[in-house]
Amino acid sequence: MTPRLTLESATPGATRHIGERIGRLLRAGDVVLLSGELGAGKTVLAQGIGRGLGVRDPIKSSSFVIMNEYAGRLRLYHADLYRLEDPAQVAELALDELAADGVLAVEWPERAPAELAAEHLAVRLDYGTARSRTVTLAASGARYEALVRALSRSRRPRRDDHPHPA
Repeated sequence: MTPRLTLESATPGATRHIGERIGRLLRAGDVVLLSGELGAGKTVLAQGIGRGLGVRDPIKSSSFVIMNEYAGRLRLYHADLYRLEDPAQVAELALDELAADGVLAVEWPERAPAELAAEHLAVRLDYGTARSRTVTLAASGARYEALVRALSRSRRPRRDDHPHPA
C-alpha cells in the first residue's frame, strides 16, 4: 500500500507552509511531482518547497519556460510541463540527470509520466471549498515513504490571513 498523507489548506500561506515543511526534508536527487487543476496551488506549493530549501529568489510559474533553476541549500529545478507538446521532449531534457545535485519539482507530470522518475513524492492539490485546498501526498519508493512518515509526525495546523482566490 502506498503511504499517503492528506492535509487541508485554507489559504495560499498555509499551502506555502506545507511546501516549506516538505522542502526542509528534501535531499539532493529527490523528485516531487505536483499535479492538480489550473489555479489549484501547484506553484504556491513549489514556492514553499523553495523556501524550505533556502531559496531567496521569487519562484514564479514557469508556464512559458519548461524549467527554472534556483539556488538554495540545494538547487531547486522547477519544471512546468503544461505547454509540453511531446513527452519525448522531457527525455531530451534529461531532468533526472540535470537535477541530481538538487531537487526536481515538476508541475503537470501527467504530460510525460513515462519520462519521470519511478520513485518520487506525488503531491496532488484539489479544490475543497472555493477557498480551501486538499493536499494529498503519496510516496513511491522507500525514500519517499520515510518522507511522508516524517511529515505525518510533524503535522501542525497553521492559519494565514490571505484566503485562496475564489
